[in-house]
Amino acid sequence: MINTEYKPTSRRPIADNFRKTAQTAVRICVSLNIHPDTISYLSIVAATAAAVCFWQSGAHPWLLIPGVAFCYLRLWFNMLDGMVALASGKASWRGEVLNDLPDRISDILIFVGVAHSGLCNPFAGYWAALMAMLTAYVGMFGQAVGVQREFSGIMSKPWRMVTLHIGAWITLALIWWNHGQIRFAGFTVLDWTCFVVIAGCLQTIAVRLQRIMAALERKAKT
Repeated sequence: MINTEYKPTSRRPIADNFRKTAQTAVRICVSLNIHPDTISYLSIVAATAAAVCFWQSGAHPWLLIPGVAFCYLRLWFNMLDGMVALASGKASWRGEVLNDLPDRISDILIFVGVAHSGLCNPFAGYWAALMAMLTAYVGMFGQAVGVQREFSGIMSKPWRMVTLHIGAWITLALIWWNHGQIRFAGFTVLDWTCFVVIAGCLQTIAVRLQRIMAALERKAKT
């Protein structure tokens, strides 16, 4: 049943070029009556595939290539579900939950896979997963208290995946062409990658909290 009452109050800003890659898929999904929830679940499947690739990359470094590809496929599905929901008129509050919950599961799966790759200190991987969760949680505070949801900051979901992409492929290049030397100052490249994610998440949390508090002050004055 088409929902004519619900209107999304906040949508993640997405680059036009990335959005254009899904236009044909949106038309196909709408014509085949594929429910956006199904696409949301597919994002978890893609994240699981990425996690398995990272987990096994210590023994098979080439898996860092498809691991990164699955991370981007996860992002693509995350975008596609919302676009299909709007195009088909199936956007709903229930869909808001099913759009966000797979994202949080996906973040955990991917960084836990990195943590157990053998190419990264497990504590660094788990802290990156924890900070990714906290960053998203803080971003939802604004919507929860009646102002805008926050997607600001330097380490939002897409940039976490880009950061991991860079770290993973630098690691692979060093394994193949630097005699397997992937440590710098006592830490592996993926350790440093997780440190960057953690530091970026801290900045992002601070920015989001600041913007939410400012929005609340403006709301109180009106």
